[in-house]
Amino acid sequence: MVLDIAAIRADFPILAREVAGGKKLVYLDNAATTQKPRQVIDAMSYFYENCNSNVHRAVHTLAVEATEQYEAARDSIADWFGAKRENMVFTAGTTEAINLVAWGWARENLGEGDVILLTEMEHHADIVPWQLLGEEKGIEIRYIPINTEDGTLDMGAFDATIEEVSLVCVVHTSNVLGTRNPIERIISDAHARGRGGAGAKVLIDCAQGAPHHRINFATLGAEFVAISGHKMCGPTGIGCLLVDEDTLTEMVPFISGGDMIEEVHLTHSTFQTGPQKFEAGTPKIAEAIGWGAAINWLSQFDMTEIHAHCRGLGRWTAEQIRGIEGMTVHGEHDSDSGSGVVSFLHDSLHSEDLARLMDAGGFAMRTGHHCAQPLLRAFGVTSSNRVSFYLYNTREEAEAFIEHLRDVVTRFS
Repeated sequence: MVLDIAAIRADFPILAREVAGGKKLVYLDNAATTQKPRQVIDAMSYFYENCNSNVHRAVHTLAVEATEQYEAARDSIADWFGAKRENMVFTAGTTEAINLVAWGWARENLGEGDVILLTEMEHHADIVPWQLLGEEKGIEIRYIPINTEDGTLDMGAFDATIEEVSLVCVVHTSNVLGTRNPIERIISDAHARGRGGAGAKVLIDCAQGAPHHRINFATLGAEFVAISGHKMCGPTGIGCLLVDEDTLTEMVPFISGGDMIEEVHLTHSTFQTGPQKFEAGTPKIAEAIGWGAAINWLSQFDMTEIHAHCRGLGRWTAEQIRGIEGMTVHGEHDSDSGSGVVSFLHDSLHSEDLARLMDAGGFAMRTGHHCAQPLLRAFGVTSSNRVSFYLYNTREEAEAFIEHLRDVVTRFS
């Protein structure tokens, strides 16, 4: 199936707006968050206009309808990721999901003498919680370095240390380089060789992978998978942690309060089992419904076609940027793996100045450290510019971006 980009774009009201003094919006910041189709906006509006109520707590009509929609969304999302509903904990996004693993599982099951293995390309959300936990529990944190020539992981370093590791945390796809890591090998080797052959558990950060690939939790084999809804056309403030059944029983509550309890007494409390044990308080009802609508909308497309479209735009754009004098593109974009992310830097134009000049032409792109300061330090820089494509972007937008970028560099560098 060939993507009908014009029909896809018609579902996104924001793509029709003008910015920067009448310039047409060209949105190229999809790795930060994707835009939302009308179907997601309508689903959330319908809930608020017709069924707004809390869930699980009452038997009146609104409460029943709200609960039905909320739980239907849970089923749709879990099914999309090849998981049972018993495997999925709703979170505020990937960051909370990773923190849930850190404080709900690792804090309870790891201690002095254990080693957690990260990578140099991790998002801060997959670094800082482990540093805090390491300081508290005496856990050693190690990092797989990257090869700066092509932006890939040094798998020799992985092989040299994996036997001493209790937990491996690795990003599926880099939000800076677009690199798709060999997670299948990492998972297999961690299970076979980690902890001296006893097996290490694995957490995969799929914030950037899920928008481009059909993640199947059942076949992937990782104990933990963290995902954000807003990077795959869903609303902000909603995500999930996928956890296998055995590991879920090893976890303790991270956030406590209403709805995750079984009974509360003045002297003690007991808790629900399964995902509900980790979903305290009023849940993200409208957000879950919106994410469910996004999943239903995405289901009409072949994810391999989405990936090929985004990767193709990224590959072409990276090649064009390399041809502009003074530009450096980070990472490798020639392979079919990876994503539609391209990070680059000019040798004399500051990244923020360049971003503002591009915005004046209507082009929305990211600038800064992208919540990945250790990765940028490996390249010897403190910030970069980044464009990232999704299924509604067009070759014409990419060409217009390159034309304006060349003009800016010619005039201001």
